[in-house]
Amino acid sequence: MLHNPLYHVGLWSGVAAVALCLGCATIPQTYRSLHHRSYTLMPLDLESYGVAFITPSTVTGQEEEKQAVASLFTEVLAAERPAIPLLSLPQTLSAVNRAGIELKYTNMFEDYRNTGLFKLDSLREIGKATNKRYLAQLKLSGFTQGSDGRLGVFGLRVIKTQTARLRLVFQIWDSHDGSIAWEALEELEYAEDSLMERTVTLRTLMEKAARDLVECLPAVPSPSAKADARR
Repeated sequence: MLHNPLYHVGLWSGVAAVALCLGCATIPQTYRSLHHRSYTLMPLDLESYGVAFITPSTVTGQEEEKQAVASLFTEVLAAERPAIPLLSLPQTLSAVNRAGIELKYTNMFEDYRNTGLFKLDSLREIGKATNKRYLAQLKLSGFTQGSDGRLGVFGLRVIKTQTARLRLVFQIWDSHDGSIAWEALEELEYAEDSLMERTVTLRTLMEKAARDLVECLPAVPSPSAKADARR
């Protein structure tokens, strides 16, 4: 069967377009806005006194989401700053139960939702129960996912841009005096062209945000960083 030459031109043009799509469909783009401030937290404070993660707050309030947020952050902090004595959220909750202060712990978060403050006496009891001076709390205040058809061949959408946006607050509280020792806010936007129907997961963005925020925590400069600063 003979085909018009224009048919072959169109066919190979379509193949070339699909190949081009395959080549450009795997380059993710990340845009971030990050602000952090240390009030009283100094380098080596976390290494000296330790930190325990307490229950995060999230926009959905779903328990499994809270666990996932805290777990991811704990993993990254333990890997990046292994010298910091660290309690994960399950370990903190276990310590709270063993100390018999679970009601005070629950009431502390009720008050926090109304005032944005953790009461000093509650912080002190949690610090005593965990044997950690600093308490870390995460607030996932925004997370959205979406997709948009971007490039088509023969009238079909071949590439979809998968997007996700995250807004995360990270605070470290001092259980000795009830103050916020350090805090940070990150807004993260992630976009990835894909040939497959898949969404950008919360885990993908949380891992990126966790690494960004952990990198901002006060730390003693490495010898190489000191040498660079003297140049």
